[in-house]
Amino acid sequence: MSKHRFLTAALLTTGGLIASQAVLAYSAGDIFVRGGYAQTDTRSDNGQAAGLDLGVSSARGFTYGLGYLFTDRLGIELNGSEKFEHDLSLGGGDFGSVDRMPINLLVNYYPLGGLDSRVQPYVGAGLNYTRFSGEDTPLPIDVRRSYGAIGQLGVDLAVAQGVMLNGFVSYADVSADVRLDGDKIGEAKIDPMTFGGGVTFRF
Repeated sequence: MSKHRFLTAALLTTGGLIASQAVLAYSAGDIFVRGGYAQTDTRSDNGQAAGLDLGVSSARGFTYGLGYLFTDRLGIELNGSEKFEHDLSLGGGDFGSVDRMPINLLVNYYPLGGLDSRVQPYVGAGLNYTRFSGEDTPLPIDVRRSYGAIGQLGVDLAVAQGVMLNGFVSYADVSADVRLDGDKIGEAKIDPMTFGGGVTFRF
């Protein structure tokens, strides 16, 4: 192979590598969807109801998310999960279960956005809305909805064009009134720490 052909081939290969790396970078206008599985751990002290200590177990479930980048480094994300089913205890004894479904709206910051990196960490903060339902307990209690703050840390690892492995951890401020026949009898303090992983598809 002549020096000219060798130089041309080298330039084409280098250009292809640069281009392939560039398509892995987050950039303004990107849309992504996420799906995965998560473990959510509640705080150790879950409040009281009817003067007795309330316990709320940890749970697992599928998660999802949809996001958009306004700039290379700043975007918005709407995410949530299927209903997490939590076992309840009251005064140390079994007290049935309740379903919890969170929905989160966050603003994310990507410090390596726009850079040719397969690893794209991000940090986000925003609002959490949590709906409780399916109270299966000896008494007809009603756990009210909750609004609070949420923060998250995550990372996407590109494995192919438009396909990334995702991992994240989040913490949300979740406290809800517990009512019986319309009267407040206590407060459930959940404050879940959630660890999850899955796949991100970027368009």
